[in-house]
Amino acid sequence: MFKDLGLLVVDEEQRFGVKHKEKIKQLKANVDVLTLTATPIPRTLHMSMVGVRDLSVIETPPENRFPIQTYVLEYNPAFIREAIERELARGGQVFFLYNRVDLIEKVSAEIDALVEDARVNYAHGQMSEGQLEGIIFDFLEGNFDVLVSTTIIETGIDIPNVNTLIVYDGDKMGLSQLYQLRGRVGRSNRLAYAYFTYQQIKSFQK
Repeated sequence: MFKDLGLLVVDEEQRFGVKHKEKIKQLKANVDVLTLTATPIPRTLHMSMVGVRDLSVIETPPENRFPIQTYVLEYNPAFIREAIERELARGGQVFFLYNRVDLIEKVSAEIDALVEDARVNYAHGQMSEGQLEGIIFDFLEGNFDVLVSTTIIETGIDIPNVNTLIVYDGDKMGLSQLYQLRGRVGRSNRLAYAYFTYQQIKSFQK
């Protein structure tokens, strides 16, 4: 254990569940604790409102950053093509989030066929570490335009040239996760776009 622990810093607090936080409490009886998150957490907000925890909010964005333009819309291949082509036309890249490993290669091929001028690749967490690292590095270097990916891009990915995010079946994800995913774009001085799509709602018929 720790010999003389004085400060405990917990980053990405939203990744920890209540059980994890209870274990952390056992460490911090006489320790100062600083927790950080970019994602609103109802339990933490409530604790701060009733005075159990102190809360500081950083409301000033980094210099030359713009708010991410966020849209919720029905999935439409024609619109998806237009959104990708618009990003490519200004020299940018695109994250297309599809969170099913079994079909991700098929979806990647569909995006490749949909946008003829786009160079498309895919990545998911079942790939080997070396393979996954190589794909992310190639994307960072600009060797292809669209990365079809699972939620492995949720944290730790910082590619300033990616300023369009398209999420397939966004309605099947939690608000905290969508908020975190949206943070993968808008990391430069360029206006960024996040599109959370859902499938067509079929009306009930007798």
